[in-house]
Amino acid sequence: MTTRSDSEAIPRSRLTLVAIVGGAIIILSLLAYVALDRAMRNAAMDEARSVAAADAAILAEGLQSELEKFSLVPLVLAEDPQVRGLVSGDSGDVATLNRRLEELAQQTGAAAIYLTDARGTTLAASNWRLPTSFVDSNYGFRRYFIQAMDSGSATQFALGTVSRRPGLYIAQRVDDGESKLGIVAVKVEFDALEASWRKATSGVFVTDAEGVVLVTSNPAWRFNTLRPENAAKRDRAADARQFGLASLPTMPDLTSPSSLVGTSLIETEQPIAPNGWDLHLLADPSPRVAAARANAQLVLLLGLVAVALAGAALFLGQRRREARAEAEVAERTAKLRDQLQQANRLATLGQVTAGVGHEIRQPVAAMRVLAENGGKLLSAGDAATAKENFGTIVSLTDRIGKITDELRRFSRRGTAQPRDVALREVVEGAMLLLGDRIAQSGAGVVLPPGEDLAIRVRGEHVGLEQVLVNLLQNALDAVGGDGRIVLSITRDGEKCLLSVRDNGPGLDAEQRDSLFQPFATTKEDGLGLGLVISQDIMRSLGGDLVLARADGGGACFVMAVPLA
Repeated sequence: MTTRSDSEAIPRSRLTLVAIVGGAIIILSLLAYVALDRAMRNAAMDEARSVAAADAAILAEGLQSELEKFSLVPLVLAEDPQVRGLVSGDSGDVATLNRRLEELAQQTGAAAIYLTDARGTTLAASNWRLPTSFVDSNYGFRRYFIQAMDSGSATQFALGTVSRRPGLYIAQRVDDGESKLGIVAVKVEFDALEASWRKATSGVFVTDAEGVVLVTSNPAWRFNTLRPENAAKRDRAADARQFGLASLPTMPDLTSPSSLVGTSLIETEQPIAPNGWDLHLLADPSPRVAAARANAQLVLLLGLVAVALAGAALFLGQRRREARAEAEVAERTAKLRDQLQQANRLATLGQVTAGVGHEIRQPVAAMRVLAENGGKLLSAGDAATAKENFGTIVSLTDRIGKITDELRRFSRRGTAQPRDVALREVVEGAMLLLGDRIAQSGAGVVLPPGEDLAIRVRGEHVGLEQVLVNLLQNALDAVGGDGRIVLSITRDGEKCLLSVRDNGPGLDAEQRDSLFQPFATTKEDGLGLGLVISQDIMRSLGGDLVLARADGGGACFVMAVPLA
């Protein structure tokens, strides 16, 4: 027989097995993640190096092209007859040459173009108009002048002696046979290029053959040296003349995570000929590495994502079914509301039909009499009086047309889109439909002044007219034969308030509490839906229908409509 301790040992062993298997799966998953993460990180670093090398080549090519463009300027000018004539001792037209050099500098983007004699004194310069003009300044001490006079051409990166702005000086000797007459020099500044580098890269700088930073996206790096071990061998006086610094600072280690940049950067070098320069591009691989790590995590979590997607699909399916059911209910509700409003309009038309028939019969009878009299007048030769009769007939037909148009519009099914409506159209339409009943009841109806009726609201004509007709009919029922009904219009912020006030007996507290509830009515033959439907119409138009007063002095209902 199995003992209790044996039966308890079986589930315990199963739990242990599940724990071991679960732990093994977790460990294997972690090991797989570590291996995948390392592989993807290495691939991301390789890709970052490849992209950085390509970017460095593009930047170097751009700088090389810029240097070659400016190198052509002194070569061409050294052969110019006017330049040769000036350095040969012919005073010539110096002003014309100054202007030529000025225009050429503007066209090429050079900071300065100038001509010196064999002793280094500047004879003409593109900046001759400026306070920092090179004219009459002597640059015989500059290395580029000495080397150009010796070998024919030279370049040197240095601070300007007057402007104190860094730039590259490109010099070409002017010869006349065996005679060395002077040099033509172009100064190139790299402000625009450095600004574009700052926007596009994490860091880029150009060093000369001795490892000194010349052109850089970070001005703080300029004239730093990559070779601090050679500092003791440098000519401090020459560095002070060329760079403005007797002791060049050491370039920070930007590829170390502990550097000022705060992350490990990739440095790529690209040589630039013919100056012995090197372009150094610093690329930040962290976005690619972060993407690689994210991809590794994504691979690890694919199983969980699949499960989550399945659950989400079930949830969304349920929500979609619920939304479809809600939409169907809303559609049925809208149809029922429309049908209810249509039934209310037709019921209202049934109530006013007799009065409208009377409104039409009277003009028809008058038209018959006028037409008969008109025929007799024509036979008697009284054409003028007959013409007046016929004019009256036309006006009566217009009135009949207005009444029938109003009936047709009021009975139309469906709701039109809201538009700008003048309140005069709504009030006059309601008065057309109820004119005969008002006349027979003996009640007095006071309409708003013309300027108030001209106010335009944002609504739907038939809906507003239906509400107003319902309110007027209720007021006529309340006031009896000698009552008084006053329509007034006021503005309240962005709403227009159309009030229907009567001097009837008003409503008691119980009636007021149930006024806008379905099937609550004070009439023996009423259904109690008129005010409910009217309030629904007003709210669908962005307004409202409220009871403003219901004391012993009568009731006042207010239609709040958005202003146009």
